[in-house]
Amino acid sequence: MSNRPGSETRHPGQSRGDGSAFLGIYLNDHLAGATAGTDRARHLVRSCEGSPLAATLGPIAAEIAEDRASLIRIMRRLGIPVRHYKVYAGRAAERVGRLKSNGRLVRRSPLSTLWELEALRLGVEGKAAGWEALRLVADTDERLDPRLLDELLERARRQQSTLERLRREQAGAVFQGA
Repeated sequence: MSNRPGSETRHPGQSRGDGSAFLGIYLNDHLAGATAGTDRARHLVRSCEGSPLAATLGPIAAEIAEDRASLIRIMRRLGIPVRHYKVYAGRAAERVGRLKSNGRLVRRSPLSTLWELEALRLGVEGKAAGWEALRLVADTDERLDPRLLDELLERARRQQSTLERLRREQAGAVFQGA
């Protein structure tokens, strides 16, 4: 099946022009996730301030915020408006996620750090999938810069690798002797 403009092959129920609407929904959903991820990364860095973990996560948190800004610029270039209610929903979901009990009521639990690293790792995986999808669109849409998308995808993969290493280290520390 071809997804090129003018193709007669479409999914059932999809009419000509739906692709643009679907892309707008898709990118706004990714923006909600990017907002939650940016907030989560900043929160984790603050929570671990002064530790080697915070020193490693600080640059990643900054990149995650930059990636969110890149997504907004791409949306503007494509003429896709930001749906602010989705941004607010992403921010609210991240804050509600902080309320999860992790075995301690007053102090921060090491399990909280592990959970947050896992959430960030999964978020970056989703971000990479979004960049991959946009890279496919860039093959037929000259408003998108394939090189930029390749760079964003490579950065997401580096972030995934670092977050996975940190997640494993934290899991080992939390469950040591279990």
